[in-house]
Amino acid sequence: MYEWYQRGLELLNGGSPAAAIQILEHAAAAEPSSRSVREALARAQYGAKRYAEAAANFRMIVEADPAEDYALFGLGMALTRTGDLAEAVEHLALACAMCPENKHYATALRHARARKG
Repeated sequence: MYEWYQRGLELLNGGSPAAAIQILEHAAAAEPSSRSVREALARAQYGAKRYAEAAANFRMIVEADPAEDYALFGLGMALTRTGDLAEAVEHLALACAMCPENKHYATALRHARARKG
């Protein structure tokens, strides 16, 4: 499983999210409770524009640990892309509250709120 995870990260960081998904899905099947694998898979899905799938994986992390600010951010970003702006704003606002110094979180929240209207 660790080898799949490492290879998936290499592909993701190398700009091949679709290829990373293939490997990371195997890792997630082998270790379904691994947050690091789920996060990498969600990031790859987001990078491949598979936003609903990315949201589902980020949501699994948030459900396991509601204080996981990066997963809240990822979930909010994915939901923004699926058009669920109300829920996106909710998750992005939580991420911002947890890490007010993170400018990426604040920018994403501003953009989601602007789109929401």
